[in-house]
Amino acid sequence: MRTYWNINEKLTALKEWQPNCWIQVTCPSDEDQRELEERYHIPDYFLSDISDTDERARYEYDDGWMLIILRIPYVKEIRSRTPYTTVPLGIIHKRDVTITVCFFETNMMIDFVSYQQKRGVGFTDYVDMIFRLFYSSAVWYLKRLKQINALIEKAKHNLDHEVNNESLIGLSRLQDSLTYFITSIRGNENLLSKLKFKLQVDELDADLIEDVNIEMTQARETTNIYSDILESTMDTYSSIINNNMNTVMRTLTSVSIIMMFPTLIASLFGMNLINGMETNPWGFLIALTISVFVSGISWWILRLKRLL
Repeated sequence: MRTYWNINEKLTALKEWQPNCWIQVTCPSDEDQRELEERYHIPDYFLSDISDTDERARYEYDDGWMLIILRIPYVKEIRSRTPYTTVPLGIIHKRDVTITVCFFETNMMIDFVSYQQKRGVGFTDYVDMIFRLFYSSAVWYLKRLKQINALIEKAKHNLDHEVNNESLIGLSRLQDSLTYFITSIRGNENLLSKLKFKLQVDELDADLIEDVNIEMTQARETTNIYSDILESTMDTYSSIINNNMNTVMRTLTSVSIIMMFPTLIASLFGMNLINGMETNPWGFLIALTISVFVSGISWWILRLKRLL
């Protein structure tokens, strides 16, 4: 889907392309890709790179085109292996053409357009737009991190009542999401540090870059904190599971030892040999009493040594 935006005074939608407008391409179809390649002569390999979900954050120049890939947060379906991940956003610029391409529909881009319309002010130039996209991505990383933290707390609450596989698997998936986040945020930071020396930055852009750096640093540190907390939580519950397993095995072993003595006594008196109680009418009660007595002594000793 292609959307044309006038960015000079206020972000408003246009019916067709005009010089110095912003072309937003979301979930491009084959027709959209052909339009970009044939009309604007965008390198086809770059569109292929943007479609690769593992493409790293970077920039390059090709035939006058500035080609930038920014990693932005993205939420998958709830049943996904990693519900929170990151996807590439392509930023393409050449003279009077500015294009963004994303093969996923993200809340960040929807909010970015909505926020700029509420501001009632357009972008001063393409440099301002690029750094505002960086700023928006950092803000949305922080929003998603808050959601991840809420899920972590919910899983911990469930595990406090019952250690179950579902909650542990959920924590493991959130750990994967945090790994994606920290890798992408670091890549965006490196990209930003290079772009601010490559683009024509004015005083207003410098202030915006400082704000972006602050937000990205906060997002990176928050991700590290949550990752450390989650790793510590996983280790703690792993230790609890192992401890519970050891307790169960110790109890079963102790019960087996206690039950061994009645079995041994019954086996001795049940042998087809002369033992002095073949004709004793109290033989069964005597064997039973000895078994109970020996088992009771064994139970008392194990309790004394805290093995039960």
